[in-house]
Amino acid sequence: MAESSAATQFPSVSSSSSGVESSAPAGGSCPALGAKSCGSSCADSFVSSSQPVSLFSTSQVRDLIFWRDVKKTGVVFGTTLIMLLSLAAFSVISVVSYLILALLSVTISFRVYKSVIQAVQKSEEGHPFKAYLDVDITLSSEAFHNYMNAAMVHVNRALKLIIRLFLVEDLVDSLKLAVFMWLMTYVGAVFNGITLLILAELLIFSVPIVYEKYKTQIDHYVGIARDQTKSIVEKIQAKLPGITKKKAE
Repeated sequence: MAESSAATQFPSVSSSSSGVESSAPAGGSCPALGAKSCGSSCADSFVSSSQPVSLFSTSQVRDLIFWRDVKKTGVVFGTTLIMLLSLAAFSVISVVSYLILALLSVTISFRVYKSVIQAVQKSEEGHPFKAYLDVDITLSSEAFHNYMNAAMVHVNRALKLIIRLFLVEDLVDSLKLAVFMWLMTYVGAVFNGITLLILAELLIFSVPIVYEKYKTQIDHYVGIARDQTKSIVEKIQAKLPGITKKKAE
């Protein structure tokens, strides 16, 4: 009787274990990988998903400068232009002080207005900016280090470029920088920094949309200018001593 009961129980156990084995590949997310590989893949996906997201993506900036949303672009363009014009007419301290006073005037007036309305209506809506006060704006150490690492990549690249230009690793590139700086001395004699920023903003918000409209014609003339510049640079490199040999190596 014991043997028969054991025999009757064994198939049920084996069938249940086989059911577990057959259901594991179907329900698991990594059937071809082991448990260790699956765990590492899940961990990698979690780490990649926890990376900080930039405040403005490339598509958002592109939509902004190409005037995809006219209202949003108009607000950004108008605000920054007014700020730059204010900086051109007044000192930085005055502009910052007036901006802070204007912002405080709006928030304090709205706070007092809502308090009076709540007192008259005898309602308990609470603080009008409570939804914004409860927003967590703290920056975690991991996100801070990620942003710093991304910034250090650009800083190291800029330092390497500066050393290469000033120590004349390539004579032609250093001469290009010298000519550009010589031209900038004339630009600096006519314009100051704020004026250049205003011109840069006007170009940023006007050139892309013009280029998008007249792309074919602009590419044609840019190609001609690029070919002529390339031929001039090649002639200069051929006449400079040591450059031809260096390029051939």
